[in-house]
Amino acid sequence: MRLKKGVLIVLEGIDGTGKSTQARRLLRKLRALGYEAVSFREPTRGKWGRAIKRMAKTAGSLTPQEELELFVKDRRENVRKNIRPALSGEKVVILDRYYFSTIAYQGAKGIDPSYIKRLNERFAVKPDLVFILDIQPGRGLGRIRSRKRKDLLFERERYLARVRKIFGGFRGRKFIHLDAARPKEELAGEITARVLRLVRKNL
Repeated sequence: MRLKKGVLIVLEGIDGTGKSTQARRLLRKLRALGYEAVSFREPTRGKWGRAIKRMAKTAGSLTPQEELELFVKDRRENVRKNIRPALSGEKVVILDRYYFSTIAYQGAKGIDPSYIKRLNERFAVKPDLVFILDIQPGRGLGRIRSRKRKDLLFERERYLARVRKIFGGFRGRKFIHLDAARPKEELAGEITARVLRLVRKNL
């Protein structure tokens, strides 16, 4: 089904909330229903995204400002190469992390969140819906401790508590805060229902 205009859906939250799982479920559901949908994630697999992931393996390898600069470069490329073209093609775009993560993660390291927001909104497409999945940091970390690769920059509980607080401060009609401790199927059902209500308005 072709939309009148593209729709941008973002999933956000601290590590361990299940964003990637929910993004995959949403993509499969939309495609099964006949919608043209694509999914991207940040950091990307591009030049700057790979640099972020490489540096993240060593704690303290980047200053907060250097991290911010890399994320902005990666996002500019993502917006130019992936997000804008997909939206221009009247597709539903699902994004696993966006500039709200940068506001929260780098903001929790001492950079002014309002400055990060202004910096990103100079070029980033504003989303139609932002799902913020919420979970206690300890529980989120418990979910991902079995992963083989650890992101040493971000997986500290006290730090994630500060990140979570910033995420909790996002308010407005497009922000939907959901309890990520709920069963995955129940959470997926609510996300899908909300997205479908928005998408059907654009048919």
